[in-house]
Amino acid sequence: MGAALVWFRDDLRLDDQPALRAALDRGLLPIPVYIHAPEEEGAWAPGAASMAWRRRSLEALAAELERRGSRLLLLHGPSLGTLRAVAALTGAEAVLWTRRYEPAVEQRDARIKRELRREGLHAESFNGALLFEPWELATKQGDPYRVFTPFWKSALASWRALSTWEAPARLPSPDAVDAPHGVPLDHVLPAPRPEWDAGFWRRFAPGEAGARQALARFLDGAVQGYAYNRDFAAEAGTSRLSPHLHFGEVSVRRVAATVLDAGGVIAAADRERFLAELGWREFAHHVLHHYPQVPERDLDPRFADFRWARPLRAKLQAWQQGRTGVPIVDAGMRELWHTGWMHNRVRMIAASWLTKHLRIHWSHGARWFWDTLVDADLANNTQGWQWTAGTGADAAPYFRVFNPVSQARKFDPDGSYIARWVPELASLPPAARFAPWEQPELLRRHAPDYPPQPQVDLAEGRAAALAAFAQLRRAPV
Repeated sequence: MGAALVWFRDDLRLDDQPALRAALDRGLLPIPVYIHAPEEEGAWAPGAASMAWRRRSLEALAAELERRGSRLLLLHGPSLGTLRAVAALTGAEAVLWTRRYEPAVEQRDARIKRELRREGLHAESFNGALLFEPWELATKQGDPYRVFTPFWKSALASWRALSTWEAPARLPSPDAVDAPHGVPLDHVLPAPRPEWDAGFWRRFAPGEAGARQALARFLDGAVQGYAYNRDFAAEAGTSRLSPHLHFGEVSVRRVAATVLDAGGVIAAADRERFLAELGWREFAHHVLHHYPQVPERDLDPRFADFRWARPLRAKLQAWQQGRTGVPIVDAGMRELWHTGWMHNRVRMIAASWLTKHLRIHWSHGARWFWDTLVDADLANNTQGWQWTAGTGADAAPYFRVFNPVSQARKFDPDGSYIARWVPELASLPPAARFAPWEQPELLRRHAPDYPPQPQVDLAEGRAAALAAFAQLRRAPV
């Protein structure tokens, strides 16, 4: 029996795994390989929270493989040289993997594919991360989409039946071809010390089983009323599948097919809203592929000359630490620090505060999210920040400034989300938690250590942002 290296990356699952399926369909013995080489990802090597998740996800993948009679070959070093060496040791005739779409990784993978093929190996990659490849959809003029609504209409018009593949109960052992044993996980991804990630795992269970459980919980609960409840910060109204999708612990095809197969059990509005959120993820990858500069530069070229404020260290740190004096912003930033995740509505509010009221360039926020989010994804992170900042594809106009107080009153109406994550404000009456500076005596009595005023007056910050934007609009083209 010939052998194939199945190169795992951000597809840490066995179910609906196209590279694994291709090896078995070709009658090849799959040798599961993971190569740790974050330095090959350029300026966007994974952050600390991502690394903590990846460690646990690799543990889960290794256990699933062993349960089926196989094992994970864990290595670190240059990807091309490592693949060459393992292929030579095992006599593998093919190297198979699932595609990634980050610019630095795309370039690296293309080079690896060329080199392996030049050496006589069958090297092939597959789509296991998206419903549509980023190059599959285009405008009538053949251009990439820059607005979500026509992009998603095109996607729905091009929709095809979602076929998924169940992982086999048993897999052949790599020992049949004397595959090496690799290195211990601790040598590649040591556990965080001290255990600063402990709060993550009270909310999430990395790995394929955890992903399927999260999907089942969503279908049993939050999907009902999703279109409305997803915006409420204190509610468990979202799927919380984003980190599982990023690490490929469940395929987006499996998620979409499961929701569609539920049929009338899910209200049409809830189903369509959730599928559109998957569509937003697709759109983010579409934009990143066609405009690979966006992680570093505004897609809207006008903002190259925008008058951003100097990112003063103290202001930026106060935002990072949840000490802005704006409770809904601080609640979100503290939730992020403790759990590695933040409610999506609150992400927009926190990002708007940084980019509009403080007028600090979105890249500073994107970098912080990149290091602290367990679902940090280059396409989604970039798209989300440029959307809120008003500088990217299908962006909220820069002059649309979130008012964090009215947003909190609308989406945390009883102040329970604020009370949970900013506990020093929990003893305030709910109505006082949204803008505690308006009742200074009450704030001094109940929360003397909380900032007495926001970093910037809300009205003044909004006016300064609008003035800067007006100056940009008046600039000669």
